Amino acid sequence: MSLDATPPAGGPNDGAAQAGPVFFHRRELDLILRVYGRMVAAGEWRDYAMIGHKEVAEFAVFRRSGDAPAYRIEKRPALQTRQGQWAVIGEGGQILKRGRELDQVLRVFDSRRFQVVE
Repeated sequence: MSLDATPPAGGPNDGAAQAGPVFFHRRELDLILRVYGRMVAAGEWRDYAMIGHKEVAEFAVFRRSGDAPAYRIEKRPALQTRQGQWAVIGEGGQILKRGRELDQVLRVFDSRRFQVVE
């Protein structure tokens, strides 16, 4: 019997389901924080929260602390080959933009195309 805690390859614990929570890579977080910084400087956003779940990583932005998130940026790797793993979701739960490339999805926040309505 081995003292190694790693299960043997090909066993029931093998696969993506046991890989741990989904989270953002450094490059992805850098792109998201650039948009966040721009919106904070414009006075539109004031707070954020990040969380990694088993199937999704979420970056939520808030207009005021304690409110419901104004927008959520989600990463769902399981959807990469379908609609794309990235989505920007509005306050009411509607998907504003979905795609395979994060920088393309974040363009929904470009000042030329996007206005925050209170």
